[in-house]
Amino acid sequence: MEKRIQHIKEALHDARYKLTPQREVTLRVLLENESDHLSAEDVFMKVKDKYPEIGLATVYRTLELLNELKILDKINFGDGVSRYDLRKEGAEHFHHHLVCINCGSVEEIEEDLLGDVEKIVESDFQFKITDHRLTFHGICRTCTSNVENTDND
Repeated sequence: MEKRIQHIKEALHDARYKLTPQREVTLRVLLENESDHLSAEDVFMKVKDKYPEIGLATVYRTLELLNELKILDKINFGDGVSRYDLRKEGAEHFHHHLVCINCGSVEEIEEDLLGDVEKIVESDFQFKITDHRLTFHGICRTCTSNVENTDND
């Protein structure tokens, strides 16, 4: 975790920002809960436990700054709630997600599945792609298995 914080600190410095204590505690919460796709309110509640004097506006500003610097991505899984997801270090693109419409679970796909699609779009539409995201909505393995087990009873 310390290595990632150091890299993010350098990215902030390169963009003429400092890693303030408020930004650092927000980053630590994001890193500690990396697989949870937290909303701003979720981040705020977890940060407040560690840094009681922090305000919601400070957390929002920190999340927006980290999003602008492409340290994290703001995502929406169709439920109307913006969530935040740290970019993997060295990742050229945002990773993909599988969202279960039954239980709400979110699974990440780290592989970049759209390389060939990007080439086609760029050549056929003369469209320079700077990033992409892909979210599949469906029924997860666990829910599918539960339905099949119920049908067999």
